[in-house]
Amino acid sequence: MKEGIHPKYQPVVFMDSTTGYKFLSGSTKHTTETIEWEDGNTYPLVRVEISSDSHPFYTGRQKFTQADGRVDRFNKKYGLTDENAQE
Repeated sequence: MKEGIHPKYQPVVFMDSTTGYKFLSGSTKHTTETIEWEDGNTYPLVRVEISSDSHPFYTGRQKFTQADGRVDRFNKKYGLTDENAQE
């Protein structure tokens, strides 16, 4: 590999801005903020807006806007039931 062209890979603490959840991971991301981690070492701190702690997919707080199908929505809208459809 060529010397001097690759970014420095180092341990970095990522912090979710909405929940305060922190995790340590390797990254090439550069920041001027630092934080003391649980092991007593100081690592660069990268703030993120969303992580697995706050993302709806991982937390189970998803919105299911189209849970029922087209036929069910049509029947609800026009008041049709299974009893009326068979007659």
